[in-house]
Amino acid sequence: MTQGRGNRLAQETSPYLIQHSRNPVDWYPWGAEALERAKNEDKPILLSVGYAACHWCHVMERESFENEEIAGIMNELFVCVKVDREERPDIDELYMKTVLMMTGRGGWPMTVFLTPQAKPFFGGTYFPPENRMGMAGFKSVLRGVAEAFRSRREDVEKSAADIGAHLHKLMGVRPEDPLLTLGIVEAAARRLLEQADPVCGGFGGAPKFPHPLELELLLRFHRRKADAAALECVRVSLEKMARGGLYDQLGGGFHRYSVDREWAVPHFEKMLYDNALLLKTYLAGYQATGEGLYLRVADETARYVLNEMSLPEGGFACSQDADSEGVEGKFFLWTAAEMRAALGAKDGALACDYFGVAESGNFEGRANVLSAPWTDEDFAKKAGLSPAQWARKRTHIRGKLLAERNRRARPGRDDKILSAWNGLMIGALAQAGRILEEPDYLDAAVRAATFLTGSLAHGKRLWRSYRAGQAKHNAYLEDYAFVTAGFLDLYEATLERRWIDEALRFNRSLLDLFWDERQGGFFFTSHDHETLIARSKSLDDGVVPSGNSVAVMNLLRLYELTLDEGFRRKAVETLRLYGGFMRDFSGAASYMICALDFHLEPPLTVVLSGRLADPKTAALRLAASAGFFPNRVVAFADSRDPQAAQLMPVLEGKSAGAEPAAFLCQNSTCSAPVRSPRVLSQRFKRANPSVRSTRS
Repeated sequence: MTQGRGNRLAQETSPYLIQHSRNPVDWYPWGAEALERAKNEDKPILLSVGYAACHWCHVMERESFENEEIAGIMNELFVCVKVDREERPDIDELYMKTVLMMTGRGGWPMTVFLTPQAKPFFGGTYFPPENRMGMAGFKSVLRGVAEAFRSRREDVEKSAADIGAHLHKLMGVRPEDPLLTLGIVEAAARRLLEQADPVCGGFGGAPKFPHPLELELLLRFHRRKADAAALECVRVSLEKMARGGLYDQLGGGFHRYSVDREWAVPHFEKMLYDNALLLKTYLAGYQATGEGLYLRVADETARYVLNEMSLPEGGFACSQDADSEGVEGKFFLWTAAEMRAALGAKDGALACDYFGVAESGNFEGRANVLSAPWTDEDFAKKAGLSPAQWARKRTHIRGKLLAERNRRARPGRDDKILSAWNGLMIGALAQAGRILEEPDYLDAAVRAATFLTGSLAHGKRLWRSYRAGQAKHNAYLEDYAFVTAGFLDLYEATLERRWIDEALRFNRSLLDLFWDERQGGFFFTSHDHETLIARSKSLDDGVVPSGNSVAVMNLLRLYELTLDEGFRRKAVETLRLYGGFMRDFSGAASYMICALDFHLEPPLTVVLSGRLADPKTAALRLAASAGFFPNRVVAFADSRDPQAAQLMPVLEGKSAGAEPAAFLCQNSTCSAPVRSPRVLSQRFKRANPSVRSTRS
């Protein structure tokens, strides 16, 4: 194959696969054609997994997959399969577990060698083209693996069988029936605090990821126990991340992670899921503390999503690349000279001081990652300006620098639309619109949800991915769970009946397609999905929550509205199934423990009644969002929709006449109608959870 002719990936819609369509490698997408060829020719499979925004994926492509000699070795000795991990998380999860088992480390690009029956026997992540600094070169690895497959076939088959047996063991869940108590929540929070970095925020050392799910758990724990250490950990983490290079100080939004302990230098790609989860975290931090910085960062992050990640169809793109013009971070970096050229000498010096820009640079060469180590009050004082003067000057400087940056070559954008990640962002923007009182954010969430129900849904089913007019791939548990959660958030923000209808539609599909009738809990793939070498239940809450965790939270929220005992029963069965995992591996179960926290406190349901267009109803809806009260459910008894009570029995009897009102319901008991937004807001601010030590 020559590079000019391209390969089979040119017919795909994934930007990541298309990036590799001009490689001289004879790539196949994952599918029957590649697997059949491997069996017919008795050749091992070289499986390469990555994603479009991955910096080291680009490096390995340039060094190896565009290298004619290396490509020739690959084509001669292997059937080569390229997978976009974002389109096929089932394949990624399965083979990543094997790489972690074999090497003790994972990441992307992931390189796995399989038998013709797709059973893994050797793997790793990035390989340099030649032997380098103690790392085996890709050419050596290719020849060594092919020679082992050819001359030591029995050993290879035995290794694949052993890995497969261990993989099945890992994929299973040990059924337990532990007591579901607040002790699990408290122990998890205490372990997190032991790992917390009290100086720089976050957890552990470098590299450092944001961990929004863990921060939510600590906020919940603080609310229950008034634990000062938990709140301080959240405060330090949110402030240091917002002031560091992890946060884009000009355009808003967060990069994926920091390569250092101090959040100074990021890995520059921006992921949709990170920004959705962090947007929710900063909103929660603002509700819990009233800190204005968190509100500003939430607003800027939501605005970034609308400016940079919104697509004409209505959904949101997956990611922005770390690289532009082949250089990591080039779009985001500044020299002191560039600052002065953009702003003039006086404002340039002021901006360099504020953003921590040094002549010598803090990145490669003289380039700088921007940070904002000063509070606005402290910097105004340093600059001899009033806070109001500095606020105006800061806005002016930021605007000019952003306009100058926008003239640069932009990083690539993976513009495929994933159901799961769009579900996360729909929920985040719905919450932002409600809490910030910003209709643009609500409108964007509604557009995305409308697109999703029209182009990524077919009957009761979802597709995983959409691009170039094509919806592809069966959806996974996380798709159904995250979309359901997003629609629940959208219902609470808009009070429009259609979004609870959609949430219930996809929740029913989730129960039909993924529920394990034997043990409880939910499988990663649907019952009619392609058969792979193992079928897993996703346990870990990692950079995104697991499908099981979100499904449990959805079921508990929906139970409060529908009083459907089947929802509650399945949620509790899943919590019990994972009870031992939450107890023993709490660091990998943060969001499941948040769901347990919801279960252990009788949630507070706020039923608003009146007419949707009435400004008094809107005022009550805003008051119903006051304070950090995560175990709160909001419903709406529309005077023009008397049938809604059949869908949501919690609405029964909540008509309070012509005037809008709010009812606070807990433990099957509702308050008298509250008509004053101020009184309703005060009720939340002083509400304390009524904790049950055990709840079954």
